[in-house]
Amino acid sequence: MKNAMYFLHGLDSSGNGTKGQFFARNFPQVVRPDFAGSLPERLKQLTALCTRHHKLLFIGSSFGGLMATCYAIQHPQQVARLILLAPALNFADYHPPATQLQVPTLVVVGQHDAVTPAADVTRLAKATFADLEINIADDDHLLHATFHRLDWQHLLAG
Repeated sequence: MKNAMYFLHGLDSSGNGTKGQFFARNFPQVVRPDFAGSLPERLKQLTALCTRHHKLLFIGSSFGGLMATCYAIQHPQQVARLILLAPALNFADYHPPATQLQVPTLVVVGQHDAVTPAADVTRLAKATFADLEINIADDDHLLHATFHRLDWQHLLAG
């Protein structure tokens, strides 16, 4: 078993989208797989990738943030940390766990996000995570103004 870092893309994106390309250029150790299908299908694909890993760090963007959260709920002992960018916690099928996760989590969401509204995401994140940092940015859903300004060197150091 080994440590691993994964970037989990959004619903209509890929591991080679804008954020994925940023990681490819600047942090090639971040694995950027492509996912397809429904949430359960994507979680099955993710589980197959992560079976031999522990101390996982997930960077989840939008639907990828929902995936990272669901995986952490199902496998909390495997997940060391979550960085959730405009996570789709407001997805209709998502419900916070009965007991808050102890996984250290950073949530970055735009105050002008119409897809994953900051108020909804914040409320659901607080119900989900016990060790939570929330950054509400002056940005929209794509976080284009915020994403590159995050201290990725520090966030991925670990």
